[in-house]
Amino acid sequence: MAKAKTAYVCNDCGADFPRWLGQCTECKAWNTITEVRLASAKTVAVERRGFAGATQAQVQTLSEVNLEELPRFSSTFQEFDRVLGGGVVPGSAVLIGGSPGAGKSTLLLQTMCNLATHMPVLYVTGEESLQQVAMRAKRLQLPTDKLRMLAETSVETICDLADKEQPKVMVIDSIQVMHLADIQSAPGSVSQVRESAAYLTRYAKRKGVAIIMVGHVTKDGSLAGPKVLEHCIDASLLLEGDADVRFRTLRGHKNRFGPANELGVFAMTEQGLKEVTNPSAIFLQRGEDHGNGSVVMVIWEGTRPLLVELQALVDASQLANPRRVAVGMEATRLAMLLAVLHRHGGLHMSDQDVFVNVVGGVRVTETAADLALLLAIVSSFREQPLPRDLIVFGEVGLAGEIRPVQNGQTRLQEAAKHGFKRAIVPAGNKPKAAIAGMEVIAVKNLQQALEAV
Repeated sequence: MAKAKTAYVCNDCGADFPRWLGQCTECKAWNTITEVRLASAKTVAVERRGFAGATQAQVQTLSEVNLEELPRFSSTFQEFDRVLGGGVVPGSAVLIGGSPGAGKSTLLLQTMCNLATHMPVLYVTGEESLQQVAMRAKRLQLPTDKLRMLAETSVETICDLADKEQPKVMVIDSIQVMHLADIQSAPGSVSQVRESAAYLTRYAKRKGVAIIMVGHVTKDGSLAGPKVLEHCIDASLLLEGDADVRFRTLRGHKNRFGPANELGVFAMTEQGLKEVTNPSAIFLQRGEDHGNGSVVMVIWEGTRPLLVELQALVDASQLANPRRVAVGMEATRLAMLLAVLHRHGGLHMSDQDVFVNVVGGVRVTETAADLALLLAIVSSFREQPLPRDLIVFGEVGLAGEIRPVQNGQTRLQEAAKHGFKRAIVPAGNKPKAAIAGMEVIAVKNLQQALEAV
């Protein structure tokens, strides 16, 4: 077989070179030239014929497209199925990222051991030996008599052995250590990671095998490797949680077969990861001493509401530039909301340190937490606790108005189910029918919200 040709392309300007250089001679940028493999026309044609449904290209109207849903099967974890959009899709390529110690390998080992009892699966480990994986499975008390294992880092060898095994699901742990023989760079480089993932994705589409790849993350929390890696796969999931925190959250960042930004919650135990079916009850384990600056908000994660406690601490600053620290939220939005509070609420905090924390390690990205954040800050600043049975949600605009958020009725029903008696919500989210056992206070601006508490 003829060796595939390679080119060296600058990531900044796109200039190509016959060999690798430290500096691009066109744009003068350093360390931007990466190796790119150029497949021959014959290879492209062979791979094209191998794709399911791609043997003969034809033009058709949108109404003629077959709308039958792809057959899914359960991963044996309801929270995992929720993030995937209802289950595992045959022929899909899923990427699971996370920091070291988050539990990626543990979650997949539990899933594969359970799936192996009723379907053929293959677990490929490139970072650990088979003995290490077996020791972990024994410690977690998992069924190991049906799981097929392989310790290999060559992508071509893995696919050849998979043709013989014929698995329905295959795990690649991890994509950073895989390599292709045609690429000269070391495993873990940009070209190796990109081409290995593309090769495995083509194999998944051609054979109808669901492939789950494990990926590492960088220091800033983003997925390591080129951004094109997230474009060629079908779903990108991120397992979040520090090693010293009991709970782990599996969040979907991209999903072609279901809603994105879905959230699944797991608890790390001695027997591995256990799914949490009612996360709100877990995150609301509040102490008996109810202090200042604490409030419960209702956020929307994927397709369900989630009750989370928000804490704020305001203290006199000894620095020329007071600190603004937000854990679980955006620090830039905290600074903007403090300006709104000063302009439309009359509270001056330019000489105060403000610390904000979302309890339980949850990261809040939606704007429905704005009103709860401001009320928690005011509570800490005035040293007056908010009612224990109060929930708050709403978006705060720059003019001080309280804007409505989506699914307001469902959020209130979830709060009432957990025993909350009072709620401060935007006027646009005021329910048409009264909710049994709950007093709903609808506010139009920030001044009305401060008067309500």
